[in-house]
Amino acid sequence: MRISVQIFLGFLLLAGLAGYSMFTVFFDELRPAMRQSVEEVMVDIANIIAEEVKPDFLAGNISQSQFADSIQTFKKRKFNAEIWGLKKDDSNIRIYITDAQGVVLYDSSGLDVGADYSRWRDVRLTLQGEYGARTSRIDENDPLSSVMYVAAPIQHQGEILGVLTVAKPNISVQPFIEMGRRRLMNQSVWLFFGALLVGLVLTVLLTHSIRQLLNYTKALGRGERVKLPKIREPELAMLGESIASMRKQLEGKEYVERYVHTLTHEMKSPLSAIHGATELLHESMPEQQRRKFLENIATESKRLQQFVEKMLELVAVEKRDALEAPEVISLATLIGEVVDGYSGRISDKKLRFKLDLAADLEVLAERFLLRQALSNLLDNAITFSPQDTEISIRLSRKADNIELEITDQGPGIPDYAINRVFERFYALAVPGVDKKSSGIGLSFVKEVITLHGGNIEIKNYYKTSNKQSKPDGVQVSVMLSVHSKNT
Repeated sequence: MRISVQIFLGFLLLAGLAGYSMFTVFFDELRPAMRQSVEEVMVDIANIIAEEVKPDFLAGNISQSQFADSIQTFKKRKFNAEIWGLKKDDSNIRIYITDAQGVVLYDSSGLDVGADYSRWRDVRLTLQGEYGARTSRIDENDPLSSVMYVAAPIQHQGEILGVLTVAKPNISVQPFIEMGRRRLMNQSVWLFFGALLVGLVLTVLLTHSIRQLLNYTKALGRGERVKLPKIREPELAMLGESIASMRKQLEGKEYVERYVHTLTHEMKSPLSAIHGATELLHESMPEQQRRKFLENIATESKRLQQFVEKMLELVAVEKRDALEAPEVISLATLIGEVVDGYSGRISDKKLRFKLDLAADLEVLAERFLLRQALSNLLDNAITFSPQDTEISIRLSRKADNIELEITDQGPGIPDYAINRVFERFYALAVPGVDKKSSGIGLSFVKEVITLHGGNIEIKNYYKTSNKQSKPDGVQVSVMLSVHSKNT
């Protein structure tokens, strides 16, 4: 199961349990809290009525008193009240009064006059000077038939003469409890879905960072040069930095091993030539032969110097993940400068240049690196072009990209080498010269173009569609992202 699904399901379970627990606890507290509020009001009512009924109670005519008449009139009254959206038309309060022995003297319902209520908690506790209240069911099998009874003493000169009890069915509170429950349920549902939305957003954000790290490590595994993504979460950011640090350490070790081996291999031949020429120079020989050996030493030394310089350039580019000081550069202007720098070699080989450069195309690049890469491409084209031939350079725009094509009329690339020309230290023999190049130039170019977010390919060029014939030259295509005022 994907980690995003696991995180979301875990958050869903946690939110569900928290919502259910909150709803259950709150609802369990809601019912008794509302009944306690009702009881508190009934205590006030019972004590007020006890004081009001005391004169009639002392007169001994409570059942035919003004109080009894008022209660009957009260029971017929229509209230027309609306409480939180619930209508109340009449009263369901019952009032009964007992004497000091607990015998009912008055009952607003007219049911139990003369009955002995001394055993009921409300009457018994009140006669004992304590707070008397009880809740009893009319039907033992029906929990909704429970009635709350709250009593108050009828006192005269510090003596308890009787008890007045106010009774109210708990069912009268149930509509308010149900209304509160529904509102609580609705709020809980909204809270639950709100929590789900927050959980989904957090899951997406967290797993997005994880996916970024995953894509980063996959790219490293493929050997790509990628930049460590920006991670918001500190722990994941530290993990990414640790991966990047480990990658640099591993690459550094492999890098040193590979280049030490290559340096040893590539420098062996010129060093042997220099050593051999030096030993021969210690012997007597004609001056012309001596000059020839000295020239060989100078040539091989220059070859070693060029090789080391190109190695240093390649190493510097390969160790970078991003551009350091990019600027907007006109490619047409930069290509013109590079071509002018090779005017001497172009003249020596009597080469013709055909330039088709769109003047308004610009790229965001490091000038030095891009100039070096273009110089290497042009150097290759000049080196492999026969005398008195043409090199064409075309610069054009394709959608949001710039395409640079350099085409020469050289001998072409053998089929076995076409897929290896960008490998480090892989070199082909230069026409008319016994020795190969360093094999670093095109590798450096590819690294620079990749660092700039572009790509490069090289292929044999054919004037006709018949690719079975001998190539008419080599064409290098470079694609870079355009950066112009029109974009």
